[in-house]
Amino acid sequence: MKQAPAHFNPLPYNSSYEQQAPDEAETIQKIIDTMADIQQKTYKSQGHAIRSVHAKGHAILTGELQVFDNLPPYLAQGLFAKPGTYPIVARISTQPGDVLPDSVSTPRGISFKVANVEGEHLPDSDEPSTQDFILVNSPVFPQNLDDFLSGLKRFDALTNKAEGFKEGLSKVLRTVGEVVENLGGSDAGVMAGMGGQLATHPMGDTYYSQGAYLYGDYMAKFSLTPVSSNLTALKNQPIDIDSDDDALRHLLQAFFATNGGEWELGVQLSTDIEKMPVEDASVEWPEEESPYLTVGKITIAPQESWTTERSTVVNDKMAFSPWHGLAAHRPLGVIQRARNATYKASAEFRRNMYGKSDNLADVK
Repeated sequence: MKQAPAHFNPLPYNSSYEQQAPDEAETIQKIIDTMADIQQKTYKSQGHAIRSVHAKGHAILTGELQVFDNLPPYLAQGLFAKPGTYPIVARISTQPGDVLPDSVSTPRGISFKVANVEGEHLPDSDEPSTQDFILVNSPVFPQNLDDFLSGLKRFDALTNKAEGFKEGLSKVLRTVGEVVENLGGSDAGVMAGMGGQLATHPMGDTYYSQGAYLYGDYMAKFSLTPVSSNLTALKNQPIDIDSDDDALRHLLQAFFATNGGEWELGVQLSTDIEKMPVEDASVEWPEEESPYLTVGKITIAPQESWTTERSTVVNDKMAFSPWHGLAAHRPLGVIQRARNATYKASAEFRRNMYGKSDNLADVK
């Protein structure tokens, strides 16, 4: 557990730190339209409505979040203002809006929904008692909004097409990504997003919110770091993703059948708006000035990580969004604002067909 530096002084939130671009609403609408096109294409080809991003799930897990006691005042904010233990459901997925063989290796994500959360919820939230966390295995969102739209259009153009091309490109980019990472390059996140995610065990990774959030009076990013020895032993462990289209799902099924795990939930508070902005999610906040400070622990016991019943509830009926949560943790910045309308539209497409669930008790 990391300690705050001497004379640690988190910066209080000020509305002037958020600046909406003149064409932001137009760009977000184009993203919504492109995501809708991806969903329509995948529904037409597969006969099943899936998410427009992070469509392929690899594990669905239940567990608990323990919020620690005796946190300093700057950490005892919002959900973390008092100690407690909450049930969670988590979904492990990969980035594209197309269900691809796992040999097309893209960034991994963990989303988890916390239940029984009391307090004032965001007006845009359609879930009155949950707090969602959306985390990816990279500390930054490597694109601005316009670049994200351009990349999404490329994904759209390739949706349901040229799987062999995607697999071949992914293998090349994984090799390039290994070189970039070994040389300490800054393009590793871009490589991963293009299909060059290194073929390593997903349970050895640390996951990050990338975008910023209100943290009560302050501004923060979140992280989820493996701490139990069975998880830390998996860091950078190579895995085979080329001989099985669902390699990650089968890998996680085997792991969680006999293993649980513990992760620290960390909070990184902005101390300098120039070095740690909220509008530009591509800027990595320097940990030497503001480390991720532990506010709680997630525990997951051994379990069956993938069943038809769990998939029906979580993949079809459940939505994860940074805008499901407390007003004290309102998402900040353009990427987060874009997620509000786009995630809602994506979820609505599935809900119109399968209904809605935000009840963790439905996940058996």
